[in-house]
Amino acid sequence: MFGLLAACATVFAVASCGSGSDPPPEPGPGRPGVLRILAGSEVADVEPLLDDLRAATGVTVRLTYTGTLDGAEKIIGHSSGADAVWFSSDRYLRLLPGGATAAVARTPVMESPVVLGVRSSLATKFGWTGNPNVTWSDIAAKVASGELTYAMTNPAASNSGFSALVGVAAALAGTSDALRASDIRGDALTSFFSGQTLTAGSSGWLADAFAARPQDAGGMINYESVLLSLQRSGRLHEPLTIVYPRDGIITADYPMLLLDPARRDEYTRVVNWLRSPAAQRRLQTDTNRRPAVPGVPLDPRFPAARLIELPFPATQAVADELLGSYFDRFRRPSHAIFVLDGSGSMAGQRLAGLKSALAGLTGGDTSLSGRFTRFRGREKITLLLFNSSVGRPREFVVTDAQASSPDLAAVRSYIDGLQVQGGTAIYSALTDAYHLASSSIVRDPGYLTSIVLMTDGENNTGLSAAQFRADYQELPQQARDVRTFCVIFGEARPDDLRSIATDTGGATFDARASSLAEAFKDIRGYQ
Repeated sequence: MFGLLAACATVFAVASCGSGSDPPPEPGPGRPGVLRILAGSEVADVEPLLDDLRAATGVTVRLTYTGTLDGAEKIIGHSSGADAVWFSSDRYLRLLPGGATAAVARTPVMESPVVLGVRSSLATKFGWTGNPNVTWSDIAAKVASGELTYAMTNPAASNSGFSALVGVAAALAGTSDALRASDIRGDALTSFFSGQTLTAGSSGWLADAFAARPQDAGGMINYESVLLSLQRSGRLHEPLTIVYPRDGIITADYPMLLLDPARRDEYTRVVNWLRSPAAQRRLQTDTNRRPAVPGVPLDPRFPAARLIELPFPATQAVADELLGSYFDRFRRPSHAIFVLDGSGSMAGQRLAGLKSALAGLTGGDTSLSGRFTRFRGREKITLLLFNSSVGRPREFVVTDAQASSPDLAAVRSYIDGLQVQGGTAIYSALTDAYHLASSSIVRDPGYLTSIVLMTDGENNTGLSAAQFRADYQELPQQARDVRTFCVIFGEARPDDLRSIATDTGGATFDARASSLAEAFKDIRGYQ
């Protein structure tokens, strides 16, 4: 799932990542075929190349996107329904039982290190412009002094966030060996991650949010390719200075993994085309990623200096401990405000689905992804039920994130008692939620606060959309910075919910195409 192999320790029969080999020959078209690929959202920007790939090779590539944790679980459970897999990294996958042998071939396609982009005014102030000697410790010092805040993806949802977590932990530990539990410097990591003011479930969404609200963070940890693309987009209020920490980074090599031996021919044609000199140059130009094939010249916009690779945990236990500690100890605690539709139309299976989805976040979901999307240590949870009117908010604080803890049992008990009736006062409930958020931020400014709005219908009573927006504009800036993530369900009006998400800097998640449980799990990557 996460990270990349620093070296090709395992050699597969097709397109292995040997060093110093000649680029593969330009492939010719073969008989028509299809290759179904389970992919991470990071490779979506390669889609414009697929028509040319089909014309050159005869193979139609069909990409289906999934989260990296869910994808890893499907792969080791042999339930992916795919012929191949294409994530930015397979390092975490290879730590899982059966993960190292799940693929019959592995081919790196392109590369991108996870680095830090800093707004140019700050970089100049810090003396980092044109400075190749900046270390992670230097970055940590600016965070500790309060001079630097940054955006970073959720490490349980996105490889760039996990690579950053591993890289910072290894750099601050000062070890050149595989990271062990005893190497993890909790106090130093708590200080470092106190500077994270924006999170997300995907690298692309994080970049968009970072560009839209320059006041949210002074820098962003992300793929070099994302930072370069954002730099070229013209959407930034000021340029970025990209910092390549001298003590090392984690690099993604975007390996394509073959799962089904019967599709080896199609797989070989696809990876040979992607690794051809022409395609490598195009990937470099169009996606801002480095070539994975020796002999393809590096574009001048990439620093030619050799990047040091930091060590990765050697076991799943260490990787999972690092992830768990990040959520329960290192990063800022979160305050999740759930605004839930309790109207009469939610009766029956819809209410049962809502209860099940929320129970999954209290530990009922024991899947690999469920372990890292449940409610976290130090988290505040506010449940606000609405129908024709808005109910009284119920707040919970998680001091013990174990599924069997009294804290999560109390949340489950409240969820079990939910009842539905009446109409749908969406905007009245959302207005109340923002006032709750505003008061909470004044009391506890250190929390990462977000709102989740779930409805299965359209607003038919209470405040109008215009009244909500007028009230929202009168809120303090800190309250207006709280993002709303909307869940589209049932007969909800997608345009209305997309408008709310756009106005508040959030996003929409369509539970009609999956389930409430999947939508809520996806949203956890943004909280």
